[in-house]
Amino acid sequence: MIDTHIHLDEEAYAPDREELIARQRESGVEAMIVPGVNAASVPGILDVCRKHPGYCYAALGFHPQDVKEDWQEQWTVIEKAIHEHRNEIVAIGEIGFDYYWDTTFKDAQREVFQHQLDLAAELNLPVMIHSREATEDTLSMLRKWTNGKCQNGKCSGVIHCFNGSKEVAQQYLQMGFYLGIGGVLTFKNCKLSETLEVIPLEHLVLETDGPYLAPTPHRGERNESRLMIHVADRLAQVYNCSVEHIIEVTSANARQLFGIK
Repeated sequence: MIDTHIHLDEEAYAPDREELIARQRESGVEAMIVPGVNAASVPGILDVCRKHPGYCYAALGFHPQDVKEDWQEQWTVIEKAIHEHRNEIVAIGEIGFDYYWDTTFKDAQREVFQHQLDLAAELNLPVMIHSREATEDTLSMLRKWTNGKCQNGKCSGVIHCFNGSKEVAQQYLQMGFYLGIGGVLTFKNCKLSETLEVIPLEHLVLETDGPYLAPTPHRGERNESRLMIHVADRLAQVYNCSVEHIIEVTSANARQLFGIK
């Protein structure tokens, strides 16, 4: 299994980070991708990934919830870090729109998102997209991106924590995006399995969003990459195949998307 989205640098993992990483290896997790959220997260992400080369992979980006009054100063630091560490990162992320908590900086979120999409096209890096209560704006931005700067190049990425409709999923797929599937799929009232019935497995990757969104039967606990086995098991039911097949295909998808071995 490959965890395409885990915030391994966060404080929730600080007490036993090294032991936790060892536990994931022992449990069959092949790799973990660690996304950035703001300027302060850059050193920690690079540090943990340098300690585990070929196993932990860094992404750097500016999360929409972190776009506040000081966004220009933060973006200057993040943009510089992306350029300086281009050879150490496999994606730009976590980026996008979030209108769930606060829309005060809605315009700034758009500007920051656009900056990061432009940079991803320039550096030929995939993007990790966060979209909460902002589906139409996200689709509009990505449609312009894939039809504009990316028209003659390779633009791709993953829609992190996807939990949308069949119609929305098809639009993302038409633009070349993968869908990130995590613990939400296992939740009691989740309708995502109905959407996935029309989505080819070749467009999915596994993720945790750890330490958040642990799957059933571990809801409320700190999430770990090894717990993705519960997500893989649910996907096996949806696609009427073996868990081994789910892991094989989603891992191959992740390797292709992020260019990891």
